[in-house]
This record gives sequence, C-alpha cells and structure tokens, in this order.
Amino acid sequence: MELAGRHVLVAGAGVTGRSVVTALLGLGAEVTVTDGNAERLAELDGLGAALAPGLTEPPAGTALVVTSPGWRPTAPLLVAAEAAGVEVIGDVELAWRIGQDLPEPPVWLAVTGTNGKTTTVGMLESVLRAAGVDAVACGNVGYAVLDAVLAGHRVLAVELSSFQLHWSRSLAPHASVVLNLAEDHIDWHGSMAEYAAAKGKIHQHSATVVHNSLDEWSVRLAAAYAPESATQVGIGVDTPRPGELGVVEDLLVDRAFVADPVHRAEELGALSDVRPAGAHNVLNALTAAALARAYGVPADAIAKGLREFQPGAHRAVEVAEVAGVRYVNDSKATNPHAAAGSLGAYADVVWIAGGQLKGAAVDGLVQAAADRLRGVVLLGVDSPVIAAALARHAPDVPVKTLRPGDDEPMTAAVSAASAMARPGDVVVLAPAAASLDMFRDYAQRGDAFTAAVHAMAGRGRNSDSG
Repeated sequence: MELAGRHVLVAGAGVTGRSVVTALLGLGAEVTVTDGNAERLAELDGLGAALAPGLTEPPAGTALVVTSPGWRPTAPLLVAAEAAGVEVIGDVELAWRIGQDLPEPPVWLAVTGTNGKTTTVGMLESVLRAAGVDAVACGNVGYAVLDAVLAGHRVLAVELSSFQLHWSRSLAPHASVVLNLAEDHIDWHGSMAEYAAAKGKIHQHSATVVHNSLDEWSVRLAAAYAPESATQVGIGVDTPRPGELGVVEDLLVDRAFVADPVHRAEELGALSDVRPAGAHNVLNALTAAALARAYGVPADAIAKGLREFQPGAHRAVEVAEVAGVRYVNDSKATNPHAAAGSLGAYADVVWIAGGQLKGAAVDGLVQAAADRLRGVVLLGVDSPVIAAALARHAPDVPVKTLRPGDDEPMTAAVSAASAMARPGDVVVLAPAAASLDMFRDYAQRGDAFTAAVHAMAGRGRNSDSG
C-alpha cells in the first residue's frame, strides 16, 4: 500500500499504537496520534508524529485511520471516520497490507478462538522451528504482528483477537483456525452473533481452514466463512477419518496431509509429547500440527517441536508437590470455558476459583467438574455466583468462601485448599474469572499463588528438619 505523503490518523497510544506509528513513519506517512489519555499520548512525543488528545473526528485530509484493537466500533472518532468515508483498519490489516508489498511476503498461519490461542501459537512456533523454518509467534501474544512483518520473518504464527479481526478486511492466511467459541467480550461486540462473526473473518480468504470437530462454533464458522476453494481439515481426539487429525491409542495421527488419506495415515508424535496435559491441550497440539502440515512441515518435526515447547507462564504450570499434593497455577483460565479444560485434566481436584465473571454463566462448568471436585475455595467479588452453582450441582462438595479480610487472599486460599486436599489430589488455581477485583492482572494473581505455595512448602521443610 502506498503511504508516503498520506495523512494517517492512529487511534490509541498504547503498545500497538507505538508499533503502528513507528511503521507508518518509516513508510513516509504523515501521522497524527490521538488518545483520551494525555499522559499515555505524551509517551509518543519525539517519534515524529503529531499528537492530538481526545479527537472525536478525523482531521481534514485524513486518508486512513488505524485503530488500536481496544477501541470499540462505537467510539465517536471511528463512527465519524466511517461516516466521512475514511477507511478504518486495525494493526493486523495494516501489517497484512505492508507484508504483501515485500519482495517475499511472509506466510501467515492464523489462530483465533476464545481459549487456547497462546498455547497453540507457541506450539506452532516450536514445531516450525524444529523444521528449520524462520518462524515467530506474534500478534496478540506480546510481539506485534506488524513488528514481526517488518523484521522479515518467513512464517508468522499469528494469534488474533476478535477485536483485531473486526478491523481486518483483506487478510488471507495460508491456513487458519477458530479453536473454539464461548461467551466472551460481548460488551465490546454487542452480541454473541457479532463476536462469532468477527472470529469467522479469519477464514474468509484462507487457503486451508482447520476446525475443531468437538466445538460446534468452530465447525459452524468453518462452514460459513471458508472459501469454496479452501481445503477443510478437522481436528478431534478420536480415531481420525480421511481429512482429519486425531488420536489412535497413544499416538497423534494425520489422515489429512498424506498422499492417500483413505488408506494411509502418518504418526506425528505421542500423547506424552504434549505439555501441559489435558484433552484441550491435545486439541491445541493437533491444531498446531495441522497448521504446520499445511505449510509442509514433516512429521518428525511435529513430535520434536511439541517435545521442545515450553508452556507460557500461568498456563497449567505445576508449581510444586507438597505432602503428596500437586499445586497447579492456571491463572490464565480467566473464563469458565478455559477453567473447564484445566479442571478436566485431573482426576481429583481442589479448585481455587473466583474473581470477576463479567456475566458469564458457571453452571455448565460446575456440572462438568462436579464428580472430580474434592473441595472448592472461593475468593473475589463473584464468589456468591460460583457458590450458588456449586450448591445446585455439587451440594456434597466442601466449599470455603474467603472473606475480604482473610489475611493475604491467595495465602489464605492456598492454606484452605491444602487443608481440603489428600495425597494424590491436585490443587488447581483455575479462577474462571478475571482478576481485576483483587489483583493487577492474571499474572500477578498467578505469582501470588506460586509464592504462597512455595512459602507453604518452605514451612513444611523447616518443620521436617526441626
């Protein structure tokens, strides 16, 4: 896209905004940045862009608006821009267009869904690198996709949020997937239908469309949004049919990217290669394998990459084993769908949960987990909602609800969970809720859990040695 000399307005001065401004200036655009937070806007002073706090309509002569993903479509500035006929795009669409103008455009392998995105793109990056490919995980994982494009990486394992996809127009990944869909971000999109439509856009121009056969929304969106020319590939945890990847006994098996899928299959690795454990992470691993296979990665690199993958912090990380009880930090399970996957990975669980549910229902989660719960410790503003669901669907499970004044909250939660647990049990922090009522973010919540477990383990060692 020709940007030299064009007037471009950047909406949002956060991390994404800085990346966009730097890229646009490098391409010769005349850039103005606006943000309602004057302090944040001032942090971009000196880059070479004009700073204009709190704009509600684009300046005269604006040819393009690039919005940060957090800005809602109803923001007055964005509404005014579209009413004036000024195109509004996001950072992902900008990255795609800039990439297409490069001598060797990067290959995009794109991942979205409500849960599992970061784990899947991490696995995908590891698998691609095991095959000797110049690949990087980017997008909604802390490394902006625009920066990855400008760095010249050959293959991009891109995590995309529904916000980013909403503002995308021409994105055409080599392969794409919607992992799953559960109620989330309805306040931003306005309805579940709009949320799903944003996710489905990932498939509109994709060459290979992967779907999770166990998730109704994933199947539906693949059918509704995939081009007729796209290759369709299914993922499941049972014996795969032709055109699918799945599991046979303890093996990950491909019957999609083989010469004769009716009569042949190829082993991609073993269940033991998948970390963290759990059926949801087996699906993530198979999805990463499918996307990599769509790019031509050989089977042996799939197994090697999965074995070498290091799970991200606060994602089903085993912190310690104390007195025969394992303690697992899955603070990243910030909604009921994610928590269900985490709890389903273990047979006997003491569950630490609670926080801000943002209106999400938890009855289905509690029903699914009821027969594996040894006990539950609740903390946070929406504890009463989870407690009520437990009373309805797991009335015999012991529940301890912490009051706001109960010591340091996570220390008290770990102590209460420890008292409920027996050797062989797993204490799992899988809150099913956001953290902002009690913590800065899910990472601080996970750090607090880890520190509390380590402190308890230290007390146990001191007691043993005394």
